[in-house]
Amino acid sequence: MRRMTVLCAGLSAALLLGAVAGLPQASAATSAPDTATAGATAVTAATPDAAASPALIAALQRDLHLTKGQAVTRLAAETAARRVERRARRAAGAAYGGSWFEAKSGRLVVALADASRTAAVEATGARVVPTAHSERQLDATMKKIDALKAPAGVGGWHVDPKAGAVVITVVSAHKSDNDVTAFVARARRAGPVTVRETRQGPRTLAAGTVGGDPYYTGNVRCSIGFSVYGGFVTAGHCGQPGMGVNGWDGSYIGAFQGSSFPGNDYAWVDVGSGWWTVPVVLGWGTVSDRLVRGSAEAPIGASICRSGSTSHWHCGTVLAKNETVNYSQGAVREMTRTNVCAEPGDSGGSFISGDQAQGVTSGGWGNCSSGGETWYQPVNEILNRYGLTLHTA
Repeated sequence: MRRMTVLCAGLSAALLLGAVAGLPQASAATSAPDTATAGATAVTAATPDAAASPALIAALQRDLHLTKGQAVTRLAAETAARRVERRARRAAGAAYGGSWFEAKSGRLVVALADASRTAAVEATGARVVPTAHSERQLDATMKKIDALKAPAGVGGWHVDPKAGAVVITVVSAHKSDNDVTAFVARARRAGPVTVRETRQGPRTLAAGTVGGDPYYTGNVRCSIGFSVYGGFVTAGHCGQPGMGVNGWDGSYIGAFQGSSFPGNDYAWVDVGSGWWTVPVVLGWGTVSDRLVRGSAEAPIGASICRSGSTSHWHCGTVLAKNETVNYSQGAVREMTRTNVCAEPGDSGGSFISGDQAQGVTSGGWGNCSSGGETWYQPVNEILNRYGLTLHTA
C-alpha cells in the first residue's frame, strides 16, 4: 500500500485523506507559459522557499552531485531564470535563437541572431551569445525533417540553441547503416544539422501488471501524471479513449477521455467512483510529497525531478526541447529530453522542477542502475489540447 507523507499544514484533512487513499497524483509540465490558451491554468513561478525543501535539496545533492549550499543556490537561480526567459524572449523578438540555464554562472544564456538586440536582451538579466540562426529558422528545419520517415537507427532530432542547429541522434551501432546515412543526408538539405551518437534508441516505459502500483489499463501498468480538475494527465501510449482505468488498490478510477500516440504522447483520464484529485506529486519517501503550484517552464540546463511507479524519485537536468523522438511505433514531436533515469512502468509519471509541473514521462533508454535518458511531453501542451486546468495548491 502506498502512503503519501504529510505535505504541509496548508492542506486540509480531506485532501490528506484523499492522498492516503491512493488518489491521482500531480504530474509535470512544460510548454511556453506565454502561449497558454483558455482552459489552461495560468503559470506561476516558484518561490525559492517553496521549492527548496530539505528532502528536495538532499535529492539534488545525490543526483547532481552538489553540496547543500550549491543545491539551494541553484534552485533560487533557476526560479529567477524562468522569469528572465519570458522577458528575454520578448526583448529578442525575431532574433531569438533559444536559451538555456548555465549552472556555473547561475544565469540564463540567450542565443541572439541580431546583435542590435543585445542591449535590450541583456537588460532583462540574461547573458547574450551570438548565433547564426534564429529559433524560427531552426524550427523551420525541424518541420522539414519531421516530414521525413526515419529508420530505426535514428533515435530522434531536436533544436539545440547551443549548437545553433538541429541535432540528429543516431544509435552508435547503426550509424553506418545505409538507411541511416541516407536519412542524415536528406536532413542536411533541410537546413543546419549536426549529428550525435547515443548508445541505445528510445522506448516507451509501460509495463505488464505488477500489484500495488498506481494505475492499470488492461495488462499495462503506467504512472499517474498531474492532477487536473476532473481527472489526471498521463502518457498517450498507456491507453485509448474509452479504456477503463483501475487504481493501485484495484478499484475503478475512470476512463481515458482523450489520447494521442504516436505524433504526440499524452492522454487524460476522468476521475470518479470515490476518487478525487489533489495537487501533489509523490516523493516515495525519498523526498516529501511535492505540492504543485503552477507550470512555469524550466529552461534547458535547469534541474528537474521525476516521480514514477517503478523507479520512484530521481533527478537530473533538462538537456533539450522540441525534440522529435523516433519510437518503433512512430515519431513523437515536441518532446523534452532529460538525463533523469526511468524504467518500465514509469510512463505517464510526473516531471517537476521545484514546485512547477513540467510534463509527463513518455520513454527513454537505460535504467536507474546504469543511467540513461528520458523524454517527457510538456504538460502545458496537454492542458491546452484538452482544455484542462491544472490542479494547483
